[in-house]
Amino acid sequence: FQRMNRLDKFKSLLPKSNIVFYRKPVTVVRGEKQFLFDAEGKKYLDMFAGIVTVSVGHCHPKVNSALKAQVDKLWHTTCIYHTEPVLEYAAALTAKLPEHLSVCFFTNSGSEANDLALALARLHTGRFDVLSMRNGYHGMTQAVMGCTNLGTWKQPMPAGLGVLKAMNADPYAGPWGGKRCRDSPVDSISRDCACKPGQCEAGDKYLTQFNETLRFDFPAASGPAGYIVESIQGVGGTTQFPKNFLPAAFDAVHAKGGVCIADEVQTGFGRLGSDFWGFQANKSRPDIVTMAKGIGNGFPMGACVTTPEIAASFGKALYFNTYGGNPMASVVGKAVLDVIEEEGLQKNCEVVGTHFLKSLVALKNPKIGDVRGKGLMIGVEMIDEEGRPLPAQRAGDVFEAIKDAGILVGKGGINGNVLRIKPPMCITKEDADLTVATIDAALKASKP
Repeated sequence: FQRMNRLDKFKSLLPKSNIVFYRKPVTVVRGEKQFLFDAEGKKYLDMFAGIVTVSVGHCHPKVNSALKAQVDKLWHTTCIYHTEPVLEYAAALTAKLPEHLSVCFFTNSGSEANDLALALARLHTGRFDVLSMRNGYHGMTQAVMGCTNLGTWKQPMPAGLGVLKAMNADPYAGPWGGKRCRDSPVDSISRDCACKPGQCEAGDKYLTQFNETLRFDFPAASGPAGYIVESIQGVGGTTQFPKNFLPAAFDAVHAKGGVCIADEVQTGFGRLGSDFWGFQANKSRPDIVTMAKGIGNGFPMGACVTTPEIAASFGKALYFNTYGGNPMASVVGKAVLDVIEEEGLQKNCEVVGTHFLKSLVALKNPKIGDVRGKGLMIGVEMIDEEGRPLPAQRAGDVFEAIKDAGILVGKGGINGNVLRIKPPMCITKEDADLTVATIDAALKASKP
């Protein structure tokens, strides 16, 4: 075993189902702000942030210092005791949310948070069936996998009993949509939009389909226990809904007595620039908000925040999460909130992200079918000469070339042809310019 090379050891010890990017995988050994360094000493500009997780920068000194100080005080007690760090963090976190969202359940991941949100919705309403969106991703527990509606992520086993799927309201790939449908600083969809100011015909048509699902798939006398949705679909390729869709969809679910769950695992903590949460950007009012990833800058933690009334529904039996809200996670989470505020990272997302998006559109590269997103949550849809999704082999060539040039991006979408750009929120305009030029060169070098 000792004579095996590093790659062979990984293959021997870790599951083959684990996703490892690149034909020649990168072994990362160190991180600093927006940069990563591999085992050979090569420096990379990180434009994917550990899958939208490293929010304030790798190994941020303030976050590191908070954790180091706590490590020497107290690691773990679980929630059978109170600790100062979890109380301080809960107060700081709920201060960032609307007043009605005031009770925090702490978990270890976004999958756990979403799993818990489904249980809360079901217990609170006394119903079982929930609604999610096609192309959405909400995690990999057996319960939540039913809400994850991307076939590439679904194991061939029973999962998510009682989850129904609504049509995806996608202005780019769906049947309806145009240039002005999305809440984005760029309009790159080739289809024109004939809507009058303040109207969105595409959003209305997708909402009609949504209401048809409520009408036909749920009992007439009631409705869903809950509706779980991402503010912008992350793994699905940074897919944005028409601007008027989610508020109206939430209203329709509320009218049926259901609970609305905003999955902010990727869109939260200022990443969209204009607002701290994605649901605020789309002007909707959730009853439960789930979060993870950027909440801890890479430290494993998540949260499910809800109303006192919904939280009380869990009083029918005992509940606790062994590591949820442990002192180490709590001080890290509090430090992350402090850094976002002190360094103006939400504003940086707005300024750099808008520059980034506009620069990508300005390329007018024929292999870019769509540029979408908001703040530092960006998707670049790659297409072939016929306007179809770029085939997997060619998309892989582009992906590999960007990495070889020293930049790490993600990929997503059902066809794997969307470049996902979700970097640490501390990147600069110069970092954005370098990434834009690199993507342009890699696409131009791609051959049929």
